[in-house]
Amino acid sequence: MSAPSPQRRRLTTTLTVFLVLLLLLARPGFTYLRAAGLLLRMENPQHPGIVGTIHTYPIEEALTEVGTPAGLIRVRLYLPKGIANAPGMVIVHGVHHLGIDEPRLVALARAVSASGIRVLTPELLSLADYHVESGSIALIGYAARSLSESLGQKVGVLGISFGGGLSLLAASDPRFEPYIRFVVSVGSHDDLERVSQFFLTDQIVRPDGSTLHMTAHEYGPLVLIYSHVDDFFPPTDSNNAHEALRLLLWEKVDESRKRAEVLTPGSREKMELLYTHHVDALSGELQQVIADHHAEMSAVSPHGRLQSMHVPVLLLHGAADNVIPPSELLWLEHDVPSAFMKSALVSPAISHASMEGKPTLADNFRLVHFMAQMLELANDTQAIPARALR
Repeated sequence: MSAPSPQRRRLTTTLTVFLVLLLLLARPGFTYLRAAGLLLRMENPQHPGIVGTIHTYPIEEALTEVGTPAGLIRVRLYLPKGIANAPGMVIVHGVHHLGIDEPRLVALARAVSASGIRVLTPELLSLADYHVESGSIALIGYAARSLSESLGQKVGVLGISFGGGLSLLAASDPRFEPYIRFVVSVGSHDDLERVSQFFLTDQIVRPDGSTLHMTAHEYGPLVLIYSHVDDFFPPTDSNNAHEALRLLLWEKVDESRKRAEVLTPGSREKMELLYTHHVDALSGELQQVIADHHAEMSAVSPHGRLQSMHVPVLLLHGAADNVIPPSELLWLEHDVPSAFMKSALVSPAISHASMEGKPTLADNFRLVHFMAQMLELANDTQAIPARALR
């Protein structure tokens, strides 16, 4: 096992010093202590230090299924042992082929559950296959409803990356709002079309009309091409191109190149542009795909669709996130009704939904404060309204 990085050691040290002071406080200080412990377990599950182990619970994990009108979906439950009536939280993964088995998601779920929270992670097959589709919104809602009904109380929903935007839409759906206590959106999109344009232009507009300039991660255009493969390749190449792109997204470049060998010359040329990082040569085709799929992208975008939101919302975004830029948090702040906009934080302590960066003591305090707000909402349980039980 590798030694902790200087950034990790600095995070651990500054949080420890900060929390020694908090121990002198009353109940709010204890909540902050739990929040800091949660962050330390997320950052380094194997060596969380003393703070990371205070007031934690052993957990049990179980794979099971949840029924939805679309069929059964696989879920993993994380159950804190030795705590009665634990509150619940659904944690929604982002666009990643490992889905609920992705190590960072598992580490997050374990860290949250060890805080005394019953966690459910639903597997969204379309997101695991790099497709942001409207069908996932209802699946998130039914997962929250299932956990809520099993506990007899509302539950929190924490969504990551594109899963965060979909979680906000699920919470604003009248079918599912009665079962949801709050939503935490981490590194999420407000407008998928605007983010897709960013992938091509390295710039994105803020709500005040100013422009954020940032080099987009090459992952973005790959996902865009993969999710609309039929728009880029002829029918005779579609299946092989789809597989070559999938392997490339999985970072299996040699296997992807081998699969691409069977493509027709024109399709091989396109794939070679991706292998050599010249996706800009496809910008015209990408622009056309974005225009052609406007309605689909709008359907999975919170932008202009959160008017019926009636649960508290917490927004968190990495300052250097170049997959979904932090300007999207500013747009979400505008879209969430002000009465329910509880907290919004752009932090240099995280990148795209993972603990990275070089945070200062003040940055760490803000992140601990954000997590403390989440834990307070999780523990402030509410019963399912009678109208939802009819």
